Amino acid sequence: MTLPTSGLITVNDRGARAATTFGSVAAAGGNMVFIKKLTASSSATLTFHDGTSSVVFDSTYKEYVFTFNNIHAQTDGANFLFQANAAGGSGFNETVTSTIFEAFHAEDDGNAGLGYSAGRDSAQGTSFLHLNCGSLDADNDSCLAGTLRIFNPSSTTFVKHFIGETNNKLNGSETDNSFTAGYFNTTSAIDEVQFKMNSGNIDAGDICLYGIL
Repeated sequence: MTLPTSGLITVNDRGARAATTFGSVAAAGGNMVFIKKLTASSSATLTFHDGTSSVVFDSTYKEYVFTFNNIHAQTDGANFLFQANAAGGSGFNETVTSTIFEAFHAEDDGNAGLGYSAGRDSAQGTSFLHLNCGSLDADNDSCLAGTLRIFNPSSTTFVKHFIGETNNKLNGSETDNSFTAGYFNTTSAIDEVQFKMNSGNIDAGDICLYGIL
């Protein structure tokens, strides 16, 4: 199903598109509402900050979804990362506990596997978090795609959970499907999320932000 770049979409209980309405978002729960699209062009970072450049990342929605489309690394061997800031904070260094694992399959020799990716998880760490396990390939036909969901980031009672899934062409002609999940261990509201590579820039691609009513 193609996601809209504005307005909202209603989905019936069989997963089919029932109706698309542009304009007002004052509708029943369950709708996905487009908020903002950022397009990389040799960008060091892409940042979504509530209240800046039409970004909404507050109590308006209880769930937010970032989609990654054709994210191309500038350099071979890079990894796609993210972190957040609590409202009024800086440095993108919130405390996180997370987990990450991968499934991979090679296009040449059929090598395949499934396993935990130790070293790319976090145990009360403050570093940027990996959204992929296998390093990215900078070839012209290579990219990363996927999603990141962050739940109730404006809560001042609970920690902030997230779930991410990506697929990318490895730096070595393999497909790599990565799954990460965890929580920002803070009861402060989170209002800013940043994406970057751990090496080189985000050469191309776009990230879209949606809110779930």
